[in-house]
Amino acid sequence: MKEFIVEKEEEGKRIDAYLAKKEDISREHVQRIIKEENILVNGKKTKPAYKVQKNDKISLEEEQPKEIELKAQEIPIEIIYQDDDIIVVNKPKGMVVHPGNGNPDGTLVNSLMAICKDSLSGIGGEIRPGIVHRLDKDTSGVLVVAKNDKAHINLSNQIKNHEVEKTYIALVRGIVKENEATINMPIGRNKNDRKKMAVEKDGKEAITNFKVLERYPKDNCTLLEVKIETGRTHQIRVHLSHIGYPVIGDEVYSNGKNKWGIKGQCLHAKKLKFKHPITGKEMEFEAELPDYFKDVLRQLGTELFCLK
Repeated sequence: MKEFIVEKEEEGKRIDAYLAKKEDISREHVQRIIKEENILVNGKKTKPAYKVQKNDKISLEEEQPKEIELKAQEIPIEIIYQDDDIIVVNKPKGMVVHPGNGNPDGTLVNSLMAICKDSLSGIGGEIRPGIVHRLDKDTSGVLVVAKNDKAHINLSNQIKNHEVEKTYIALVRGIVKENEATINMPIGRNKNDRKKMAVEKDGKEAITNFKVLERYPKDNCTLLEVKIETGRTHQIRVHLSHIGYPVIGDEVYSNGKNKWGIKGQCLHAKKLKFKHPITGKEMEFEAELPDYFKDVLRQLGTELFCLK
């Protein structure tokens, strides 16, 4: 059990921010501990938004390591880079990142457990060891995973502070008129369908930048390079659909119908740029487009070298 007494100069801070700084952990981690009722203020339960007052006595019940009840599975995955602190992979389309309802196994986490053994950060919880960011099931591409807690905290902070550069390739329906544009629209849960996200006035800030790589008037589609400044759930798919250019194959935010019979969005995380969480060295990784995506682009007449 750890205990803290709030000083006068610390008064007014949110408790999640206060403890994150004290313990050198992420606010998300603190919020999870609060939800599990392992943090008390003056002996009582609290909320992440509570603002600490002078002389508050804050008790933190240190988490006991939990055995991860997941099974390692020998599932092939392309490893782009690996060291003692991180592993960077090219997630294939159709693979879920971590177990959840309807996906108890066969996920990226199951594969990584077989590759990394016990070397994955535990901060993500029992079913998300090492996971600092995600890609949708049918979005392929480059993804970094933390092998230890220190790396996890650093990468999470880089993502939170918009210091990680994420670049995607998307094929969308319709001819995009602008050569470059920024979509700055808040995203939240769809009021009519809680399984979907939508542009909502009371949603969280979401910023998506894109530029046109190629237009295909004959096939009524456009190839885009997309960079996101924030990482909201389904952000690229929601934003592009909202402005009238849904990602081809997306069955959630459009009807999914297309002449190539593609199931699931034609969206690929091509490049990831960040600082190594331990050494601070600038790192940049790329994941090659999946074969189905290349095949569609060839049929459209695109020379693939133009994507380099």
